[in-house]
Amino acid sequence: MAVYSFEEKYRRLRQELLGGAIALGGVFFIGTLWFYLIEKWTLTEAAYMTMITLSTVGFSEVRPLDDNSRLFTIFLILMGVITIGYIVNRLTEALIQGYFQEGIRQRQEKRLIDTLEHHCIVCGYGRTARQVALEFQAEDVPFVIIDSRPEQVEEAKQLGYIVIQGDATLDECLINAKIDKAVCLVSALTSDAENLYTVLSAKTLNPKIRAIARASTEEAVLKLQRAGADAVVSPYITGGKRLAAAALRPQVMDFVDGILTGSDRTFYMEEFLLDPKFCPCVGQTLSEARLRLQSGALVLAIRRSDGTLLGGPTGETQLMAGDLLICMGTPEQLRQLNQILGPITPSPALRPPRH
Repeated sequence: MAVYSFEEKYRRLRQELLGGAIALGGVFFIGTLWFYLIEKWTLTEAAYMTMITLSTVGFSEVRPLDDNSRLFTIFLILMGVITIGYIVNRLTEALIQGYFQEGIRQRQEKRLIDTLEHHCIVCGYGRTARQVALEFQAEDVPFVIIDSRPEQVEEAKQLGYIVIQGDATLDECLINAKIDKAVCLVSALTSDAENLYTVLSAKTLNPKIRAIARASTEEAVLKLQRAGADAVVSPYITGGKRLAAAALRPQVMDFVDGILTGSDRTFYMEEFLLDPKFCPCVGQTLSEARLRLQSGALVLAIRRSDGTLLGGPTGETQLMAGDLLICMGTPEQLRQLNQILGPITPSPALRPPRH
């Protein structure tokens, strides 16, 4: 059984209503022409007679009619009832199935998309993308889903997500999703080729966007990286590594999962980017900055602007401009750390700067 999208159903209904209106106009024109040419009435009288006939209001004839005109009037009444009944039937179906309400909702969605900034774009809504959407929702990260399958679009809408039906590999769809204002794109389409095209299009339209892609093979991982993807995840490779880690270090995996995913966590991990314009701690050591003492949050690692990763920094480690601090703590501790580091400190990878 074919599944039609709302746009296809709405387009079909609009065509049917337009056809009904044209048919009604044609019947009105034929009736007016008959009374004008055959009965030799004035144009106003002919149009009036046709109108009261089609509407079946029961007014008397404008002028006496012969048998031929009465037969034509009967035909005119039947055609009017059929045509008007068809239009009423289409309008009733539209009201019952909520076409007009859906149209209003889609216009509201479009206005909401137009106001989005620092959001994420999720391309595809398969099994992998569903988990991505759940995590983004748990983290309160604004995002838009793009998928071409009507049943997937409907499922995502039922969950309250903002969805655009279309092909994510096309520039038009990415532009509709406001890619110029987005900070992150997750391409989780089923085909490696589609993910490759999506990353290329995204990087062309917004070179600063962080592009994360799904890959099925090691060869696809390399190609996506060469295409400009900032991170490439293979469910099979990553899943295998996690299975091995869960077997060898189960408690470590439980702890890591507990601080990385879910909405009911006690501890969270967060990234903070040090901007010398706003951060008073640039140039100080961790001991001098007293981040742990003031906020309670723990600095787990520091990634320098040149890509160097410092794991387990000591009190003598100096904080430099452009450093990315990877920290762990409770929500309150991380909020306190955010206030200490400055007004524009969280990493812009997924969410807008918090104040």
